[in-house]
Amino acid sequence: MFLSALELRNIIESSFLPKRCQCTLSPDLSMTVKVYSDRQTDHLDLMVTGINAKQLNGCREINDLIAGLRSDMEGSVNQTLHPDRKAL
Repeated sequence: MFLSALELRNIIESSFLPKRCQCTLSPDLSMTVKVYSDRQTDHLDLMVTGINAKQLNGCREINDLIAGLRSDMEGSVNQTLHPDRKAL
């Protein structure tokens, strides 16, 4: 990992603004990302655990992670809004 844990957390958390995002890193560099609906409640839009931060060695990997998290979040919102819709 070429960034410090604080820098990595800041990049990921700020990429979800204006939503509240909490990124935590364990000592073994396993990461958990939580994205909340808004800044006032604890309603989760997304929670992903077990992300291997050791693989985040550059801007491309970090951008791919954020894009994947956003995609997962959109998919879960669409599934919530349209529960009768089936995934392809």
